[in-house]
Amino acid sequence: FRHHCPPQRPVLPTRLFTMQFSRLPEATLNQIIDGARILEADSYGPKVYLLQDGNILKLFRRKRFFSSALWRPYSKRFIDNAVGLQKLGVPTLQVLQLYKLQAPGMTAVLYQPLPGETLRQIASKDGFSWQQALPDLAGLIRNLHESGIYFRSLHLGNIVVTPDNCMGLIDVADLRFLRAPLPRYLVKRNLQHFARYIEREKLNETFPMHALEKAVMPS
Repeated sequence: FRHHCPPQRPVLPTRLFTMQFSRLPEATLNQIIDGARILEADSYGPKVYLLQDGNILKLFRRKRFFSSALWRPYSKRFIDNAVGLQKLGVPTLQVLQLYKLQAPGMTAVLYQPLPGETLRQIASKDGFSWQQALPDLAGLIRNLHESGIYFRSLHLGNIVVTPDNCMGLIDVADLRFLRAPLPRYLVKRNLQHFARYIEREKLNETFPMHALEKAVMPS
């Protein structure tokens, strides 16, 4: 794998930072998701649909009436993060459309997924070796931290290896851009979140977490 690759597509124009909402009536929404596969859901209902054309529709719900999402919806943050990653040459999803749904506080983003397989999927295959893959994973994480990117949800399920053997990121809503490289305490916190994922997925016996920490933590 290569942890840093040139953008696979042209960098998105800056107009995406001001992409306007298109209203999506409930009847049209139902047509779009007809025959789709639900990829993710919570207690409120489906959150992510894989559509029949291969694109993905991700729903965002404002769960509290008084919330910062009133002024900057999570869907717009999602788009801004995708654009920011592409500007830095990190492969990620391609945003196609931003929607405002009929239900109060609900928005949606239609996007083309990043082609490839997650590192979680690849690691479960026969013959996979972390000894070979770990340097590139550590390089990706160091590159993010040095670029001032704090991705709280960074884990093996959100890192995709593209057909060009580059590592990219998906599910980028929970991401922040700082103006300087991450301070040591944020690097440590990011690795703690990563370690919790490894523990939750019961991968402690196979994933070299100590070696990753040693490779990523600044000296």
